[in-house]
Amino acid sequence: MARRVVTVFGGSGFIGRHLVRRLAASGMTVRVPVRDLEAALFLKTMGDVGQVVPMAVDIADKKLVAAAVDGAEIVVNLVGILSEWWNRSFQRIHVDGATNIAEAAADGGAKRLIHLSAIGADKNSASAYGRTKALGEEAVLAAFPGATIMRPSVIFGPEDKFFNLFAGLARLSPVLPVFGCPTFPKIGLFGGDGLLTMDPYGDGGTRFQPVYVGDVADAIVGALDDPQSQGKTYELGGPRVYGFKELMDLMLAEIGRKRLLVPVPFLVARIEAWFLEKWPQPILTRDQVKLLERDNVVAADALTFKDLGVEPVTAESILPTYLRRFRPGRLQ
Repeated sequence: MARRVVTVFGGSGFIGRHLVRRLAASGMTVRVPVRDLEAALFLKTMGDVGQVVPMAVDIADKKLVAAAVDGAEIVVNLVGILSEWWNRSFQRIHVDGATNIAEAAADGGAKRLIHLSAIGADKNSASAYGRTKALGEEAVLAAFPGATIMRPSVIFGPEDKFFNLFAGLARLSPVLPVFGCPTFPKIGLFGGDGLLTMDPYGDGGTRFQPVYVGDVADAIVGALDDPQSQGKTYELGGPRVYGFKELMDLMLAEIGRKRLLVPVPFLVARIEAWFLEKWPQPILTRDQVKLLERDNVVAADALTFKDLGVEPVTAESILPTYLRRFRPGRLQ
């Protein structure tokens, strides 16, 4: 019996490799359109011979996109960028590319389309990232009304660019930033002795609801198994909400290092980002600072993991599996 065919755009990325493994294990033939074909060849070992098929595709090329989805029952779009560089703009990737994929899926007769967006997608966002994510959702639903939208919070896992980034910085720097702190620290009385105390962290910085990458992949698979998920939007967050300082404390405790956590008000962060965003792969941009000005947590009325039958795991249960290498005396 012929295998079902699924096309996963961005399947060689952080989330994609976890999803491709699950889809291949379920018996599907998995096409993986990517920009860098050679860098995606490792995916072929996730299935039987010929089951996982990387393909060189630019999502800006409508003909190549159409060829990639031709005959596919399911299409998944995981493509996204956190910062703009060269010709990789938010508009080109989040809106134009997403539109091309959705239109090709509809024209090709695909039964399901899963589109990965992000918490913070909002046409009125101060961030271009947030605005284009929202415009991309709108364009996808216009072309493929039954598409399922997934909006995760910050995603963590072995290949993440969050905990790994700050753990790497902790190896080199005696200080780490805490974003989202007040410009002017709160001043109050300590006990009843009249001594002044300062709270430079305010409420602990920007709040996040970090979600494990494997749970995001499971949510996508769960949506594919549930016909009722068509046309719906899900917000994916882990079981706990953390302030930025809590996340830094959690990471430092896991790697066994003590570092000074320095409150960074948004005004200061914007100045720093102006310099950092000039790098080819910047660790911070002014657009990302605008995103940090809003908490990245699941809305109270949103559909969530629970509606897809997935029980998300905590960061505390996963971080030890991949941050140990940053402990003193450990080699990369």
